[in-house]
Amino acid sequence: MRVVVKVGGSLLADEARLRAVLTALADGAEGPCVVVPGGGRDADTVRTAQAEEGFSDAEAHRRALGAMGATAARFRAVAPGLSPSLAPWDETSAATALVWDPALLRDGHPAIPETWDVTSDSLALWLAARIGAPACILVKSADAPPGSDAEALSRSGLVDAAFPSFARVFCGTIAVRGPGGHVPVPRRRAA
Repeated sequence: MRVVVKVGGSLLADEARLRAVLTALADGAEGPCVVVPGGGRDADTVRTAQAEEGFSDAEAHRRALGAMGATAARFRAVAPGLSPSLAPWDETSAATALVWDPALLRDGHPAIPETWDVTSDSLALWLAARIGAPACILVKSADAPPGSDAEALSRSGLVDAAFPSFARVFCGTIAVRGPGGHVPVPRRRAA
């Protein structure tokens, strides 16, 4: 089973950390894994273009998926040991680390709302659930407060608004890895 590791596009601004993270993943630091790229500055460009041009959230979602694909290509340039994948749920590659280009989602998927409520963080959880990953790790440029559950992380803006609902569906462990270290995300207890 592959672990899902979402690497934030914001790490493109920290070349040394990005190179260290991606090289470690390509070398097997997390074992077999699928790297989910964030959209980074290209996703920010989509947000700006939507405000200026007024296109729909569905179109913005498709363009943001393209931004993730562009980041995937950048990640492969930084760490050539990452193997490209369009459909990691069908992947039989022996490669240790795959990097996902979500191009196949551009035509829509019934489980994924096409709004800004869903970013690469929620898509990482969706993919983790789809492939039965034992864990989903979010590598971020900011630290998560210890003890923060998915709802608290969403309220703070560290993850997107849909993240808590995707977290409820995912059965594995979730963690945020910021510059200060690895922080497990506890499951919310039923009231």
